[in-house]
Amino acid sequence: MVSLVSQDNNLVALVSRTGRELQRYRKGRRQVVGCIPYRYKIVDQTSLEGPEDLEVLVITSQKGKGMLFPKGGWELDESKKEAALRETIEEAGVRGTVEGKLGKWSFKSKTHDTFYEGYMFPLLVQEQLEFWPEQNFRQRIWMSVSDAREVCQHWWMKEALERLVNRLMARKLGPLRQIVGSIHCIGDANSDL
Repeated sequence: MVSLVSQDNNLVALVSRTGRELQRYRKGRRQVVGCIPYRYKIVDQTSLEGPEDLEVLVITSQKGKGMLFPKGGWELDESKKEAALRETIEEAGVRGTVEGKLGKWSFKSKTHDTFYEGYMFPLLVQEQLEFWPEQNFRQRIWMSVSDAREVCQHWWMKEALERLVNRLMARKLGPLRQIVGSIHCIGDANSDL
């Protein structure tokens, strides 16, 4: 599938990469990368009050047997973050800022009798494309974190989601920790102050 999207006032053709000639392997394990696309329910929000303030984007698997976050092979000519963004554009049709890695997981393929290594990144969505390469093969659905926990078919992606929520909650607590850490007690344990 070829999709045309605007980039810097130019039309760019997006095509899903296929084949595994350029795929990275480490100790016989295929390297895959993906993103958890997210957005805040309140547009100008920069930290999380609670998980209910957050929406994540899940997609259907190509075979239509479950929901997951976009992911795919990490290829030799790209960084992990570049591959994660490419896979997210191809499969979910969203672009944005790829943030720091959530972690690395080892898991067994459901279709092949082999182990993979998967890396997941948060992606703060800035643009949702009208057309994207796999739009005829996948559905994309924005949902709450609790709903995503229920429908996501991969345990390791659920763990990555928990790490994302914890990271976003920590952003809110960061400034508060600095304030609390700078408060000093006057007196000692025996004083009445």
